[in-house]
Amino acid sequence: MEAERALWADADERAAAYIASVGRRPAFPPREAVAALDALGGPLPDGPADPAATLDLLDDIGSRATVTSNGPNYFGFVVGALLPIAGAAERLALAWNQCASSAVNSPVMDAVERTAAGWLLEVLDLPREAGVGFGTSATACGLACLAAAQTCLLEKAGWDLQRKGLRAAPQVRIVVPDTVHVTVKKAIRLLGFGTDDIVVVPTDAYGRLDPALLPALDEMTILCLQAGEVNTGEFDRFAEIVPRAKAAGAWVHVDGAFGLWVRASRDLAQLAQGVELADSWTTDGHKTLNTPYDGAVAICRRADVLARTMNAEAVYAPSEPDAQKNLTLEFSRRARGLGFWAVLRTLGRSGVADLVDGYHRRAVAISDGCRPLGVEVLNRVVFNQVLCRLESPAATRALTEAVQSDGEVWFGQTVWRGEPAFRLSVSSWRTDDASVARVLAAIGRARSA
Repeated sequence: MEAERALWADADERAAAYIASVGRRPAFPPREAVAALDALGGPLPDGPADPAATLDLLDDIGSRATVTSNGPNYFGFVVGALLPIAGAAERLALAWNQCASSAVNSPVMDAVERTAAGWLLEVLDLPREAGVGFGTSATACGLACLAAAQTCLLEKAGWDLQRKGLRAAPQVRIVVPDTVHVTVKKAIRLLGFGTDDIVVVPTDAYGRLDPALLPALDEMTILCLQAGEVNTGEFDRFAEIVPRAKAAGAWVHVDGAFGLWVRASRDLAQLAQGVELADSWTTDGHKTLNTPYDGAVAICRRADVLARTMNAEAVYAPSEPDAQKNLTLEFSRRARGLGFWAVLRTLGRSGVADLVDGYHRRAVAISDGCRPLGVEVLNRVVFNQVLCRLESPAATRALTEAVQSDGEVWFGQTVWRGEPAFRLSVSSWRTDDASVARVLAAIGRARSA
């Protein structure tokens, strides 16, 4: 027991030292640190090794090769940082090592996740009767929601999917914007839909689905909308589109991986006005809410349909119909709702609003600071995304590569309307005014080089 406690204490001390250094670390690891990762490989050991030596190797080699997304200077993909209480709760849960499939396996995690589900619906102001499943990512949770949609539409058409399967089933059609995220495409593909089953709708200048170009919808249609387009951060016009879809009998799913959280903000909530009228929603915790990796949520207005679609009852493991194993893809699972519970309990409604508003405020500051540097800002910066390009594709690529090579801050390349661009995403609670000044200085250096 003493050796075990010493090992945990060693890991805690190393983790604390890493956290203390995130403001000084390069946003992306240097080449030599990445090259040194070979030391983590080699032949499988023939026998036991000293656990302390294994931990020392991991820290010595691994910590230097991390992407410092848990720091203030990472503006790349919308991956978020880690709020201290979320990390601390996860640390305690590691010692508990609970299999959080149901109350039979873990009464505490069942209670935590039920509470988190209720708080989540409240802070996002979504239907309180909705089913909430905590999964690995918006990819997996989107798959769960779209599977529930498929089940529901086929049931309304008189087809028992659970008994008859998909062969000879009535055709379900998927309607998506041309900016639909790749994870939604993946979920659609895994459910057995091909490109012939998908109708792609053009988007407007901001990346929003154009309501004027929306095809006729019916009771065999799943319409996928977005709360936070991945490049521009824009929101589809839910208040205009969703009632039309519902009147036609369609199922409306909203991919809100990072953007759905604007619902928590008094100032930004209007961006997602009408989203509550949809049938299902997905959002991540590990992005905007800064919970640990990984953690996301599937929210389904028809809790019974989600539970029926995801059901994983077994004679040796009975549970409530709304146990998490019956709302998600996983049977054996980590309590991914724990991070949500810890953050929501600690920040409360106003704290989550402050977090969301802070992302927007700093994204606007970056946008305002880019223009005097000769950088064209392509989007309206309605939330946390700043989409930019320079006077030519070559100049755009060169600036992005120069900033990445410098290493102090990091943001990535993208393509917008067929042309190279770069995107800065604000999703870390640690990003402050000094971080904004730092990234603008890096862009300025690259421009003057």
